Amino acid sequence: MFTGIVEDLGTIKEMKQVSGQAVEMTIESEKIVEDMQLGDSISVNGICLTATEFDDKQFKVEAMPETIKSTSLKLLDKGLKVNLERAMAGAGRFGGHFVSGHVDGVGTITRKQSVENAIYYDIEIPEHFMDLILHKGSITVDGVSLTVFAVEGNRFTISLIPHTAKETVLGDKGVGDIVNIEYDMLAKYVKQLLHQSEEKNTGVTKEALQENGFI
Repeated sequence: MFTGIVEDLGTIKEMKQVSGQAVEMTIESEKIVEDMQLGDSISVNGICLTATEFDDKQFKVEAMPETIKSTSLKLLDKGLKVNLERAMAGAGRFGGHFVSGHVDGVGTITRKQSVENAIYYDIEIPEHFMDLILHKGSITVDGVSLTVFAVEGNRFTISLIPHTAKETVLGDKGVGDIVNIEYDMLAKYVKQLLHQSEEKNTGVTKEALQENGFI
């Protein structure tokens, strides 16, 4: 489990295919390996991957074909920066929102605009995911916990403060770039509950959930 608060910008030192479409990445980050154990979960641009090897400067992770297919990982290459976060510590502060690191899909940046000290991004996603987007709700973009500021059509808007733009890979991304998206965990559970209730005719409806303050 993660919070969406990026801890470090790592550098990809090597990428290679290990079998078929499976990929092994070596990522440099002295901060992330400080207390690392083999098998630790690490969020890499929002993708939960497992540390298979490490030393005092870098670590290795492997990604399976399905992960490569459904995320932006296939666009990464040697020398690029990636957002990194270690799994949430039980005694730590919770600064973001519940993030599983299981990317639901990708989105495309369609607008990037500076507004005073903020940077606005419009991100286009498949229309069938729009019912998981809530104005003022949480969204994870490339592993960064953010708030949705506007929703229109099949696009939503996020706003980055200068610190987030500087300390994550999002600051360097622009129109046409692909980003990993993980939708709010609670929204996904509510959607599943509604789907199941409709199939079983349990009487649980969107209107009933709204009346009782769930959505």
